[in-house]
Amino acid sequence: MPWKEKTIEKLYWSIGEVAEQLGVNTSLIRYWEKEFGTLKPKRTGKGDRLYTKKDIEQLQRIQHLVKEKGFTLQGARDQLRKTEQQEVATTLDLDALRDRLLEIRTKLVMLRDGNAN
Repeated sequence: MPWKEKTIEKLYWSIGEVAEQLGVNTSLIRYWEKEFGTLKPKRTGKGDRLYTKKDIEQLQRIQHLVKEKGFTLQGARDQLRKTEQQEVATTLDLDALRDRLLEIRTKLVMLRDGNAN
């Protein structure tokens, strides 16, 4: 069997690393953090920001909306809120679908076993 190397993925990135990845200044990231209340990176004991992959994805969405799509900050906030609501609705739809499928499965098992009512 061939040797498979373990890949270790980083859990946190510094503000400097995130700024470099996005091609922006650290001050812009701090500004977006202040303007978009949903962005709350973890802090070290010294107060340094630590960004998760989810934080970085949110920053990328903000950057896309503001820099590429030309949204105002308020427009970007509204768009992010709308997207979040759609994601929640999709999750709820999937939960309802899963519940319905479990009901159908239960009825099919009952039919198979001859316990139909």
